[in-house]
Amino acid sequence: MVSITNAPPAKVLIPEKVSPDGLQALRDAGLDLHEKHGLSADELLKIIPDYDALIVRSETKVTADVLNAAKKLKVVARAGVGVDNVDVSAATKLGVIVVNSPSGNINAAAEHTIALMMAVARHIGEACPSLKAGKWERSKFVGVELKGKTLAIVGAGKVGLTVARIANGFGMNIIAYDPYANRALAAAASVTLKDTLDELLPAADFFTIHTPLIASTKGMISATELAKMKPTARILNVARGGMIDEAALLEALNAGKIGGAGLDVFASEPPQPDSVTEQLIRHPKVVATPHLGASTVEAQENVSIDVCEQVISILAGNLPRSAVNAPLILPEEYRTLQPFVLLVERMGSLYTQHYGSNLRVGGKDFRTTFDLTYEGSLASLNTTKPLFAALVKGLLAPISAPEDVTVNLVNAELVAKERGILINEQRSRENEEEGFSSFVTLRARISRSASHAREQAAAAAAGGPPPVRDQIIQGYVSANTPYISRIGRFRADFQLGGNLLICRNFDSCGRIGFVGGKLGKANVNISFMSVAPLEHSAPGDGNDEALMILGVDKTIDEATVQSLIGDEGVLEASVITL
Repeated sequence: MVSITNAPPAKVLIPEKVSPDGLQALRDAGLDLHEKHGLSADELLKIIPDYDALIVRSETKVTADVLNAAKKLKVVARAGVGVDNVDVSAATKLGVIVVNSPSGNINAAAEHTIALMMAVARHIGEACPSLKAGKWERSKFVGVELKGKTLAIVGAGKVGLTVARIANGFGMNIIAYDPYANRALAAAASVTLKDTLDELLPAADFFTIHTPLIASTKGMISATELAKMKPTARILNVARGGMIDEAALLEALNAGKIGGAGLDVFASEPPQPDSVTEQLIRHPKVVATPHLGASTVEAQENVSIDVCEQVISILAGNLPRSAVNAPLILPEEYRTLQPFVLLVERMGSLYTQHYGSNLRVGGKDFRTTFDLTYEGSLASLNTTKPLFAALVKGLLAPISAPEDVTVNLVNAELVAKERGILINEQRSRENEEEGFSSFVTLRARISRSASHAREQAAAAAAGGPPPVRDQIIQGYVSANTPYISRIGRFRADFQLGGNLLICRNFDSCGRIGFVGGKLGKANVNISFMSVAPLEHSAPGDGNDEALMILGVDKTIDEATVQSLIGDEGVLEASVITL
């Protein structure tokens, strides 16, 4: 195994405030931290090529220009939920993982929603400055109680359901619209789900939005929707600006068609002077705050620690937990996949090094069409994208300079397509009772064409060359350690790691001693040896073939490997470094 002990620590750029505990976690992991607050766009563009990771909040703009300049960058971490300030599309094309902290400020956002709801209900926004101005206007600020009122929620995700649970304590009736809601969780929070947004609008006394800002939610509350609401209804938004048509809301408030609004987010932040946003903020029926939904000591601490831990994990080669440009991985699947990611990556590397560059008559035999089959319990997982990415990375790593390609689950499909690699993922539960719960089989084909297979068979029947065999590697995981159980035609059982020498030879006396002697003269120590017989073999006259797998303490030079091949030695040999 190649040691990275003496490699310089990964460099992390932090241009905005991150909690001390998050920073300490990064230092404890041995990372090289550079806190440079207040960087201009040009300054960021100039220094970003030196960094492996970038941790931002909301002020730093991570543009396509920044990402293209960041040749070493592996991860951009946004300490918060929204990633509006990161060009996620550009990051995906470049294989840069973008992570956020979707759960660190759930409670803070939910509590701020409740705070605005109560402030609007009791005219806190108007009553406080009135009293401070020396007035005593009790009759002007008569409010309404929350008990018995209907709270309508758009978006029954984590924040929406947290709002619902708190509102239940006030004795409110909770209804919600979310086509992707978990009905069991909604029922547990005493939320009645509706099938359309139109069912919510006329019933709502208070209306709150908790969805991401995407094409389908931008401007979702316009004049049409506001006209369907009660004139006494109050509307709340602590999610994202732009989901409410601010001009339409301002007009509805002025016309008395809406009772009030509690707003924490806006279409333009900060608002421009004399803009519609500024007029809306100044309206007497609006309680407004400057995007404070996540601004609690606890939430700031939580999101900072969360993204710092994710940066540490990703730089160590592990799966991202909350990547916004990668497939969703459930916690239980994350635990299952992690050791198999290592297995599949090493199987890909083993394939390229063994079949693509081993010393044999006829030269290299690297193919580009693969079947990757998950057998047993792996077949039931919702996503296997990390395994797909691991295979692409493993296949390409031995034949690519590190700076030439970055492969991860974010861009694996794009990289495979660019390199002409076709991978067909398959699932099977047939081998669950063979001693291990999951196997992975990699099969490299000369062609996926049925006609090509028929042509090969016909040629063999006519006395031509035999059909070309598929190249097969099969592996499993035991105690979080990857093992190989089959390689080509041979049954195997060896740990997949470190420096390996794989020799194909006749299974006859003296072969092991011959190889051992040659390695000894080259000052190469052997740590283990495993013999892999033919898959369907029986005791014979010593002419049956076998694989000899040796674990060695260093890479072996080509001259030594060449000296192993011959009548007294082996038929072919390949050196593997993992």
